[in-house]
Amino acid sequence: MRILFAGLGILCVALAAIGVVLPLLPTVPFLLLAAFFFARSSDKLHAWILNHNTFGPMIVDWNESGAIRPGAKKAATASVAAVFSISVVADLATHILLIQAVTLSLVMLFIWTRPNG
Repeated sequence: MRILFAGLGILCVALAAIGVVLPLLPTVPFLLLAAFFFARSSDKLHAWILNHNTFGPMIVDWNESGAIRPGAKKAATASVAAVFSISVVADLATHILLIQAVTLSLVMLFIWTRPNG
């Protein structure tokens, strides 16, 4: 089971890395999942992700208080705005834009109602 969890953790880190450059793929949820899987599979991998200069503070903030740092909130907002703007410029169908607007608004509501890290 430890090997399966370690593999899933590594997969989540890979998806998070891809999410850094693809606006529609989230980064932080995959990092949180990776931390979860690493905690159940490898003390070394778990320590690595918690002590990572970039990822670690976000994970620790979330684990301790469900907090998201203001910089991360701003970056998420900018990404969401960029994605929606691209959709508008691409002249997507109105129903697609409505679905995106509702979904992205709910995501932003969730993010901005979390405490600051």
